[in-house]
Amino acid sequence: MPFDTKFWIKFSLINLSIVALLGLVMRYKIGFEFSLFNQKNIQHSHSHFAFSGWITHTLMVVMISYLTTKVLINSKKYILLLILNLVCSYGMLFSFFISGYTAISIIFSTASIFVSYVFAVYFYNDLKRIDSDDLSKNWFKAAVFFSVISSFGTFFLAYMMMTKNIHQEEYLASIYYYLHFQYNGWFFFACMGLLFSFLNLTSALNPFLKQASKLFFVSCIPAYFLSTLWLNLPNWIYFLTIIAAFIQVYAWFRVLVIILKTKLEFIKNQAIFLRYILGFIGLAASIKFLLQLGSTIPALSQLAFGFRPIVIAYLHLVLLAIISLFLLFYIYAKHTFYMHKKLKFGIILFTIGIFLNELALAIQGIASFSYTLIPFINEILFGIAILLFLGIIITSYFSIKKVKINANL
Repeated sequence: MPFDTKFWIKFSLINLSIVALLGLVMRYKIGFEFSLFNQKNIQHSHSHFAFSGWITHTLMVVMISYLTTKVLINSKKYILLLILNLVCSYGMLFSFFISGYTAISIIFSTASIFVSYVFAVYFYNDLKRIDSDDLSKNWFKAAVFFSVISSFGTFFLAYMMMTKNIHQEEYLASIYYYLHFQYNGWFFFACMGLLFSFLNLTSALNPFLKQASKLFFVSCIPAYFLSTLWLNLPNWIYFLTIIAAFIQVYAWFRVLVIILKTKLEFIKNQAIFLRYILGFIGLAASIKFLLQLGSTIPALSQLAFGFRPIVIAYLHLVLLAIISLFLLFYIYAKHTFYMHKKLKFGIILFTIGIFLNELALAIQGIASFSYTLIPFINEILFGIAILLFLGIIITSYFSIKKVKINANL
């Protein structure tokens, strides 16, 4: 059975549009009086669907597509997993939105974890048949590994709820454990595997490229404690955390320099708007790693975790400006859909929305340090949410819509 990447990516774009719509509703509720829906339920629906329906679904699709270019695979088993993941994703979307954490939403979220387990096993086994010289292989192996271990945080949360023995610090540490190994593990390593594949990065270009995935893998585990610096950590763990932050900064900028030296001409051959988007992603990722390193300073760490706008800004930096934008870049740079002006406009609008969102949240976060209120900040963020929603709606519509291509082109 052939694997139709384009068909499954259409679901990705529809799902991202739903994520943006839920974000828009949340922003409206914050800025204006709107008591119809429960904000906490929308938040759970938004975050679970973003992780499962948008990012995980898209990563699974493009990683399966990567496999089809390397080895002969049984597409049928992967298609079944994609269907099951979408069923779980939409189950979480509606159940969390309607009633929050209930038996039905927990069943769907637990089922999605087991789907990810099966995908990890299938994908890992198929990766074994790929040539060891392919550097993407190690990134993808690490990605599915972190996908599996991230779920341990969820199961520990479930255990605390079942035993009704909930401690605030353990509860937050479990949430941050799941989040860390999802976006710094599963999401990041999968995207790096796709980047290495797209740019055709090999150890022949620079031997360090082979070591980069190992450095990130080793440092990713202690880097979890960057999310728990508010705990009273033993000195040796704190020391390991600082080392992990330094290793990631070093490895990231070393890889970045190698790419600029060896692949600049290849990047210049991409469409101009895609080049700027890739540059924006690179800048956002660089800021992210520097912020991680800066958070090891106790005073800065207390400020970061003490103000909600800072936490929200950081999460959006990673999930929107880096992961989501990279996936969109990869989809369109790989020519999954025919590119035309209206589609490009939608992507550019979405990118501008991400930039303005980060800027507004950063200003709000910095102002929070002195307890200064920014006039009309909620209205501004709502306006930006409209921009994000319109951008992805336009992108999705003109990607899915059948386009008549001029034969002369």
